[in-house]
Amino acid sequence: MEMSYKDGKAGSLDNGKYVRYTPEQVEALERLYHDCPKPSSIRRQQLIRECPILSNIEPKQIKVWFQNRRCREKQRKEASRLQSVNRKMTAMNKLLMEENDRLQKQVSQLVYENSYFRQHTQNTSLPAKDPSCESAVTSGQQQLASQNPPRDASPAGLLSIAEETLAEFLSKATGTAVEWVQMPGMKPGPDSIGIIAISHGCTGVAARACGLVGLEPTRVAEIVKDRSSWFRECRAVDVLNVLPTTNGGTIELLYMQLYAPTTLAPPRDFWLLRYTSVLEDGSLVVCERSLKNTQSGPNMPPVQHFVRAEMLPSGYLIRPCEGGGSIIHIVDHMDLEASSVPEVLRPLYESPKVLAQKTTMASLRQLKQIAQEVSQTSVSNGWSRRPAALRALSQRLSRGFNEAVNGFTDEGWSVIGDGMDDVTILVNSSPDKLMDLNLTFANNGFPHVSNAVLCAKASMLLQNVSPAILLRFLREHRSEWADNSIDAYSAASIKLGPCSLPGAWVGGCGGQVILPLAHTIEHEEFLEVIKLEGLGHSPEDAIVPRDIFLLQLCSGIDESAVGTCGELIFAPIDASFADDAPLLPSGFRIIPLDLGKQEVPSPNRTLDLASALEVGSAGTKASTDGSGNSSCTRSVMTIAFEFAFESHMQDHVVSMARQYVRSIISTVQRVALALSPSHMSSQAGLLTSLGTPEAQTLARWICHSYRCFMGVELLKSSDGNESILKNLWNHSDAIMCCSLKALPVFTFANQAGLDMLETTLVALQDISLEKIFDDNGRKTLCSEFPQIMQQGFACLRGGICLSSMGRPVSYDKAVAWKVLNEEENAHCICFVFINWSFV
Repeated sequence: MEMSYKDGKAGSLDNGKYVRYTPEQVEALERLYHDCPKPSSIRRQQLIRECPILSNIEPKQIKVWFQNRRCREKQRKEASRLQSVNRKMTAMNKLLMEENDRLQKQVSQLVYENSYFRQHTQNTSLPAKDPSCESAVTSGQQQLASQNPPRDASPAGLLSIAEETLAEFLSKATGTAVEWVQMPGMKPGPDSIGIIAISHGCTGVAARACGLVGLEPTRVAEIVKDRSSWFRECRAVDVLNVLPTTNGGTIELLYMQLYAPTTLAPPRDFWLLRYTSVLEDGSLVVCERSLKNTQSGPNMPPVQHFVRAEMLPSGYLIRPCEGGGSIIHIVDHMDLEASSVPEVLRPLYESPKVLAQKTTMASLRQLKQIAQEVSQTSVSNGWSRRPAALRALSQRLSRGFNEAVNGFTDEGWSVIGDGMDDVTILVNSSPDKLMDLNLTFANNGFPHVSNAVLCAKASMLLQNVSPAILLRFLREHRSEWADNSIDAYSAASIKLGPCSLPGAWVGGCGGQVILPLAHTIEHEEFLEVIKLEGLGHSPEDAIVPRDIFLLQLCSGIDESAVGTCGELIFAPIDASFADDAPLLPSGFRIIPLDLGKQEVPSPNRTLDLASALEVGSAGTKASTDGSGNSSCTRSVMTIAFEFAFESHMQDHVVSMARQYVRSIISTVQRVALALSPSHMSSQAGLLTSLGTPEAQTLARWICHSYRCFMGVELLKSSDGNESILKNLWNHSDAIMCCSLKALPVFTFANQAGLDMLETTLVALQDISLEKIFDDNGRKTLCSEFPQIMQQGFACLRGGICLSSMGRPVSYDKAVAWKVLNEEENAHCICFVFINWSFV
């Protein structure tokens, strides 16, 4: 077969002529294309010399062939992409039509019940559900399950329980057995993670999700059955018995344990029956329910320290899609025995939103994440690691933190003291816990061997502060909650290795650099490496400081998410960063409690302590950010820090750990108070002193100098120094001052300036002026700086600068001027960035 390509550009060829290639030449060119799709002119000439079969073809002809070949490749990929999108949209349209049909059934059922109540106001019993509202397969299975089959532990008895579970699950997944309402804050439709609904007015709490995933049904079933791989609160799932059924299905008897999310509640466990079967239409079903003692089935006695919870019929309906992939319907329905926890925590066990966020959506996100990894094998962020390995690291961090929070005795943990202290101390000396840890110390040149691990943990109630904002502050401003004295204390007194003491890495004078490693599809969870520069963990490091690395997992920093649990969990890693390296996780977990209220977040909310700590409670944008949120927000924060040590130092380490965690609690309370909307917007706070006399004087100098050099007022008319500072602080444009040193650093910024730089007044002085500008901005600044010093001011064109977190910020223009003191001497340089926004 010959292939021809028209060359309309080659001057040596006649117009309308075709260049013909032999099959051997095409084969040779294809091989070259796979090695180098876009060769340079030199490379093309080299190809002709190296490949004799191409010797009669001119370089320009080779160039045109490669151009055409790249064009065909691009068209092929685009056609494949469009076919994939079309298949996805067809499947999603089918799902949406089915969901619409289910909603129509639910409306009909509600209309029927409403009519019944009107006609029988004296009768308090509810009517049976209209059989017409259920699918034919569901109705038939309900009739089968209602014939009083055997309920014993025999295969026939277990099969009858399984068939009843299947019928009830399908009635929830595709019928009207539960009144479902749209999950607040979730965007419905094909662009979201899925169609998420929660229960209304049913026993226990229930959540439902429908979605499209690019995995085959058998693979989907394999993933969802491996609950430990995606459900972060699952401690263990033990399969105690497996029974095949006559219809080709499988019955499994399971015992499952869940971690408690806080130190204030006991963990849960479940005794379950799981039924896997295939429906007549080819759909695969995995459904589960609890086996109660009242049933005649097999019994699992209560387990010490666990509260036995109940799973009502739940599961997964997995249907194959044309062209590949699956449509999945998920139902989670539980009774978590809320009466066994303190009243303040009961919303966590009584809210279907929590169940939807932690369980239902977690399973759907896991499926979508794995499907994306299968379709896109490229490694993100330049790290040569498999996505599965990164997910495993995230899972290990979360699991290790849950182990520290729960402190199970069968894992070797024992409580030190009477357990009545505000900070609970546990010690673990089990060999399994320490063997890998000590091996890592030895491999990294630390001969010292620890023979115990200590965990200091506490829980606290937070009032009127957004969990997302507080968590973002803790992530981005580690130096403000860490104790700098722990570094020297641990190095001199305890002499531990690098993986021992969390406090040893957060002190000192080094900076923090966040290196992204991986994130989930919707960016609700981040895995990152924290580089702490110039810190040490031994006296020798004072001469040559080392860089310390932490592996960190962060989630729940999106203010728009409803009822999301936020976590900041970190553990030290060495330079090798092995996948199987032992981890000692520490960190924070914040869980919102007021789940019935939906907070309206403001994108301009500050992440710093600005006014409350330095300028006064008036120094915020709460009164002007438009949030209008005055409702009280409650959340529970759990803190857990792990330390490795020698057993003979136990008393010393216990005292240090308790003091360290108490200092963190105190700092968090101070931060939470400063970030609280009620504190920010309180009228009483606005009338208090707006800061030190020095800050008021600086504000007056800034405004006076601007008027002198620019001829106009920077602020509206103000009455008194306090009013000047207040107006300057709340000015919509970013205003910031920098020193006149050889390397100018920032010394002051108003609220908009701190928001733009994503920093605080405390950390502001660590930021130099040149760091916030890109290359063009630095060139402009260098050329304009002499004019600022001689003329007194300069106007800079709009451009791009960077925040302290590395985010690009655009601004329309900037004005710089000298700030003169009372003696008309230059005190600093002031900048105002007009109409700034994050890119």
